[in-house]
Amino acid sequence: MAEKIRTLIVDDEELARDRLRSLLSREERIEIIGEASDGKAAVNEIEKLKPDLVFLDVQMPEMNGFEVLEALDEETRPNVVFCTAHDKFALKAFDVHAVDYLLKPFDRERFQTALQRAVAKVDLQQSGKKGAQKDAVGAVLKDVKPAGAVERLLVKGDGRVLLIKVEDIDFVEAADNYVNLKVGKESHMMRETMSSLEGRLPADRFMRISRSAIVNVERIQELQPMFHGEYVVVLKNGAKLTLSRSYRDKLDKLMGSAS
Repeated sequence: MAEKIRTLIVDDEELARDRLRSLLSREERIEIIGEASDGKAAVNEIEKLKPDLVFLDVQMPEMNGFEVLEALDEETRPNVVFCTAHDKFALKAFDVHAVDYLLKPFDRERFQTALQRAVAKVDLQQSGKKGAQKDAVGAVLKDVKPAGAVERLLVKGDGRVLLIKVEDIDFVEAADNYVNLKVGKESHMMRETMSSLEGRLPADRFMRISRSAIVNVERIQELQPMFHGEYVVVLKNGAKLTLSRSYRDKLDKLMGSAS
């Protein structure tokens, strides 16, 4: 019979701990050995209990989840599934070779995906092959910068994590609390604001032309004047966007770069 996976739950929100405890308690392989509600307590519990797996919140009092791992000796660091309410932390989660991350609020299916990955990794270690399998996603993401202009964007969906090359994006549209990345014939929804994404995209390649659109200037084919100082921006793939009057200064910048 396979060994039990000794698991610690760390989250500063009681409801979040309750949900994880409810989900984990249904799993035959999981033995919940404790809980912690802040970073310092997490370090103490990990050092004392030496769990195989930790579901670790990122934003907590005293110390955040990453600081918890940094405070541990490399040999005592457990397998970790990060739990976070912010996509931006996913990049760093992979950088520290987390098994997976759960973006709050997560559903049962996404939880099961993360748990299966964690169980597979623990089984590999318990079979004496610890270190035999590198975290390939963490290696791929070494060149993804968590702040400032990026070369790739991380997009999650359907239990997958995709890396989208920024240079492949034609344009971006606002969609309520999400942004819609248009890449050729494909669309990828990403939970982020337009302003936040604008700050991460290379300023020499991408231009905000309205409150709801950012365009890759290399994809622009022509500009068609409209009424009241607005323009229709026609892309090489036939898509049409509107450059609004309040973003008219961007037109001067575009004309300057083309001259």
